[in-house]
Amino acid sequence: MTHTQKFAVTAGVALVAAVAMVVAYVPMTAGATGNGAPSGAHYNLNIIGVPKGKTADMTGNSGHRIFVPLVGKTNIWLCESGVDAACAGVDGFQVLDANGTDGSASFALPNPDPDGDGTTVYSVFARALGKPGGSSVTTTCATGPGADGVLGTGDDETLCSVISMELTRDKGKSTFDNVSKYLLYIYADVDGDGNLERVPLFGSQLEDYFWEYDNHGLKLAQLRFYECATIVPDASDPNGAQIDTACFQ
Repeated sequence: MTHTQKFAVTAGVALVAAVAMVVAYVPMTAGATGNGAPSGAHYNLNIIGVPKGKTADMTGNSGHRIFVPLVGKTNIWLCESGVDAACAGVDGFQVLDANGTDGSASFALPNPDPDGDGTTVYSVFARALGKPGGSSVTTTCATGPGADGVLGTGDDETLCSVISMELTRDKGKSTFDNVSKYLLYIYADVDGDGNLERVPLFGSQLEDYFWEYDNHGLKLAQLRFYECATIVPDASDPNGAQIDTACFQ
């Protein structure tokens, strides 16, 4: 081997080693784990579909799961942590009533958008797990003021968002999607003027917020709440894209 050939081989080996070192020390991005969710601390909530109703009293149960019928609807009532009377002593996220098989459960969580500007203080990611084939549709709803525009009167009505979180358990690996705009906001015509408004959970325009969970055989809906911001679409474009780059830094 000539001196030139030896130099080329040595340089080539050095280059490969250098590349290997760079690859080895590139920090993994939050989504690089492969499941689509950010990395870091989070609160995990499992919504578990079961074929038979639960008989145990699960009020005050602080586990990270809510049981719902495998087929049918459940209202998961939402309580603003540290503010609403039912969860005044709660700090952060907590299951208050885990038995949704009787048609109703409850969950405490903080106000996601105290400023009402469409930028959340935390974000929600979701995925479907369990046996392939099941699905669920979750819609955020609340009590609206009705025709007189005043809450607490006889014509109050239930208002639900025009967009819903749809989860389907397909075959293969299941990944997370950002579902913040579906679960933390209501896009609806609140004042009856023919235009949509965007109201965050616990916004004063509405009251008695809940998730209507309509299950079609999904064994497990997994929700993760991360302390990172998502910018949701304007009221005029509820199907628009969300910006969650802050979750993947």
